[in-house]
Amino acid sequence: MILEQVILNVIPGQTDEFELAFKQAQQIISGMPGYISHELQRCVESPDQYLLLVRWETLEDHTVGFRESDEYQEWKKLLHHFYHPFPKVEHYIQVL
Repeated sequence: MILEQVILNVIPGQTDEFELAFKQAQQIISGMPGYISHELQRCVESPDQYLLLVRWETLEDHTVGFRESDEYQEWKKLLHHFYHPFPKVEHYIQVL
């Protein structure tokens, strides 16, 4: 299993719209091959910041299967305009 971790810095004043858009977008990602689960957490200290965790069966399920899909284009349209700066995506594998 691969854990994708992303810190999402949403443009101030747009968090309500972002959360509504994410409700739509999560339906896209949850239907992708290799998808296991996801969670979106809002930061208590910095309310414009979110933590997105997505569990995938393999790295390629995310980097190829999702990112090269038509569904990803819809994901981008729904969400990418909310971020500043654009987020860095990192992948983790469980060791213990």
